[in-house]
Amino acid sequence: MANAVLKKKDLKRFREILEAKKAEILKVAQKTLDEGMTLDSDDLADEMDLASSEYLQSFNLRLRGREKTFLKKIDLALAKIDNETFGVCEECEEPISLKRLEARPETALCIRCKEDQERIEKAYG
Repeated sequence: MANAVLKKKDLKRFREILEAKKAEILKVAQKTLDEGMTLDSDDLADEMDLASSEYLQSFNLRLRGREKTFLKKIDLALAKIDNETFGVCEECEEPISLKRLEARPETALCIRCKEDQERIEKAYG
């Protein structure tokens, strides 16, 4: 289904935004790998330092998980640009507003469907 709502210049702009976001996430992930996330208990003064460091490591790993999910959303959005379905809601198949795409270009849902999803998650979450 060709996207009649977005112009080629809009698609090009969104591709650039998405690719920049992807590059930034990969850069931060690489920096984390380069700095290393290993703990050496010999370097820590006491159990409190060890617990604090383990908490920080766990927190960093959770962030990596979120970034991995975000990268998947970005890659999906880029694929949608390629197959001309970018900007179409995956639920209702209606166009996603330009304002919403500008705020979250990786989104797969229009604002109405996203709000519905969040209400369901809140009710059953």
